[in-house]
Order: sequence, then structure tokens, then C-alpha cells
Amino acid sequence: MTDAQYRQALALFRYGLIAEFIQLPAGSRGLYARLRDKARADYTIPGSTRLRVAPETLRHWLKDYRRGGFDALLPKGRADRGRSRALPQAVADALVSLKDEQPHLSIPQLIRAVQQSGAAPETLALPLSTVHRLLSRAGLMHKASAEVSNQDRRRFAFAHAGQLWMSDVMHGPSVAIPGRGRRKSYLIAFLDDATRVVPFCAFALSENTQAFLPVFKQALMRRGIPQRLYVDNGANYRSQHLALVCAKLGVALIHARPYQPQGKGKQERWFRTVRAQLISRLTAADTDSLETLNRRLWAWVEGEYHQAPHRGIEDQTPLDRWAMSAERVRLPGPSLDLDSLFLFETKRHVQRDRTVSLNGTLFEVDAALVGHTVTLRYDPGAPPARGVEVWHDEKFVARATPLDAYANCFVRRNRPTQNIDPDTPPATPRNTGLALRELSARKPNDEENR
Repeated sequence: MTDAQYRQALALFRYGLIAEFIQLPAGSRGLYARLRDKARADYTIPGSTRLRVAPETLRHWLKDYRRGGFDALLPKGRADRGRSRALPQAVADALVSLKDEQPHLSIPQLIRAVQQSGAAPETLALPLSTVHRLLSRAGLMHKASAEVSNQDRRRFAFAHAGQLWMSDVMHGPSVAIPGRGRRKSYLIAFLDDATRVVPFCAFALSENTQAFLPVFKQALMRRGIPQRLYVDNGANYRSQHLALVCAKLGVALIHARPYQPQGKGKQERWFRTVRAQLISRLTAADTDSLETLNRRLWAWVEGEYHQAPHRGIEDQTPLDRWAMSAERVRLPGPSLDLDSLFLFETKRHVQRDRTVSLNGTLFEVDAALVGHTVTLRYDPGAPPARGVEVWHDEKFVARATPLDAYANCFVRRNRPTQNIDPDTPPATPRNTGLALRELSARKPNDEENR
């Protein structure tokens, strides 16, 4: 078999494996599972003694075919033909597969991960240039070229801590929720521009305003009040509640322009660091609960990220950089009630039984508010037993507590008694609870003795 015939036979073999997936649209759900099932079978590979094909290889062939047709499946000639191969084939396959699965990994991180997995012995030398050459031939080191634009973009950096915070949300791993299986998490984070300090960050089960504001509150309590807050254009950042909180704190709220993520490059680089240094090292035990995941996150932030020198801040650590200008940061004063400032508000109509409903819980309010519309102020993260604030006509009325229907069986009602005969004086209101207790205390032979 000539070289041309071999190349054509191998291309036909590759096409035969991916033919059933070609008509599927890119990004189809369940595609990787079907590729994994396809890779479980044994095949006679032209020019090779191997019998298996990795699912990542099938995906790579499918990507090549969609980009360049059948010709893209033809094997490419080796650039180092005639020279000895520096890496064992098994190690090279492990490096290529891991880089294809986690393209965000740098070459040093990739080498470390392969050695820790046992795919490469620690005694085997893996020079950075050799691994880079291997990945370049596999087409895994080419970044997508940025779209040409004549827009004026300039690098910026504030000089002092607290002059600008930026915030964004990253999709995180799935976590176990008791009684609800596993759910996707979202990492909500704040980053100080001048020092690269993370004022606070946490994983949440959603990316809405109710999940964002508690993280913002913790950031303020830990690192003071920023002068500016640079955020995305998502619905949680466009909420009236966030705008009101920033206005009362004296924080200038700045929104990024739509479809221009370049202005959030520092935040995106931090997220890339999280994926490479934290997410890739998480174990199953780390995602047993949201609390465990957040403890693991904050241990990494304080124990590793804040302690590492950063090239963007002159090889200083974020904490050292923060200490240089921490006195300029405006701290929340004693007159500022953050708890009250971050309470959510909603309007409810008071029913005839003196109750209002909030998040599936009934609360009992004053009888004088029956039929009126009131404003409830509450902390969505607090248990219902703490109650909610009831406001009417912009005045605080009282704190409503959850309804206790059983206790109401023994509470005396304040209502007028009907007077049928005008000459008969009104009867004394009878305590309903007392009547119930008297009825239950009667002996079985009361009826006989009556």
C-alpha cells in the first residue's frame, strides 16, 4: 500500500466512525455520550495495532470534517519524520486528551495534572518546549483571532484600593442539594481593580438579584465601600434594588456596554485562574453541599490566591498591595445600617383573616390593616421565624411573625356582639378558647347527670 493509499484508507476509516454524527447540529445535547458509546467498540485501524479510539479523538475528527470536509480527515505528515520521538505515545496521548478537555490549562499546569494522574512518571522529563510543540501539532495552541475593530480601547488601572470594584458571574460545578439531587452553581465574585484583592465571592444556586446582593453585602462588610462598581448588563445588575443600594451608599454604578466583554478582562482572567487552580482540583466531597463548596473556595482565595505574587501589580501579592492604600478605603460608619439597607421589598394585600403570603409562608399582621396594601421588607436568606417588617404609607407598623393557626384557637377575638333585643343588655363576649377547653374537659357521664 502506497502512502497515498494509506492516507485515503485512514481518512475513510475516520469518516465511517463519524458519519452518523455529521448531520447533527453543532452543540447537540447528548453528542459526547454517543461518541463515548461509539468509542467502546473495537476497530481495525489501518496502519495501527491499536483497537480503540478515544471519544475526544472522534470529536476532533468531527470538528475537522465540519471545518474542512473529507480532506480534513486525511492524516497530516509528521514534521519530525526521521527523528526520534521525545515522548512516549501514551504520555503524548494523555497530554493531548487533557488539553482538549480543559483548554484553559497552561502548559505547566497541564504537565502537573498529567503527572498527578499517573499517566506520566515523575522521573520522565517533560520540557515545556516539547509539550508546546506536541500541542501545536495537534492544533490545541491556536487561539481564535479577535475580531478586527477600530474602536478605541485602552488598558486602565486604578492606583488605590477601593477606587473601582468589578463584579461578574461564572458558571460553576453542580452541587448536591438535599432532597433535590444536584443543581448547577454560579460563582458571584467581586474584584478590586488596583490590588486584585477579592473582597468577597461565593457560589450560589442562581444568578439573580436575591443571590447577588448578599454577596455584595459581605464584600462591603469585609473591605469597605468602593467609589465605583463596574458590572455587566445582566438582569441582576439592572435591578432597581441594586441601583437604590448603590445610591444610598454613594457608589457610582457603571454598566459595561452590551456585547463588549473586553472591558472586563481582569475579571475574566480571574475566572480563568479559578477554573485552572480550583475547579480542576475539586473532588466529589467538595461538592457535597453548597456550604462545603464555599468553604473550599474561600480557603483557596485566602490561602493561595491572595498570597501569590501577581505580574499585573508589580509582582506583589494582592494583600500587600491592599495594605499600601487601605487607609483610603471608606468603611461603613456606625450610622449606616447595612442590614436594613439590603432588605428586599414587596407589596401584599392583607386578607380578611389578617394574613399576607410571602414565599409560601403566611404572616399575621395587625387587624387594622385588613383590606389594605402593605409593603413587606425582608431578608430572603433569613428563616421565616425571624419575621418581616410591615410598612404602610411609608411608615413602619410592626414586625409580622409566621401564622400559628393552632394558637389562634385559644385567642380571644376582638369583635362586637350582636344585640337582638334592645332592652336586653349586651352579653359578655365569651372566650372561644375557654369554651373549647371546657368542652374537652367534660366527663363522659355529664350527659347522664344533666
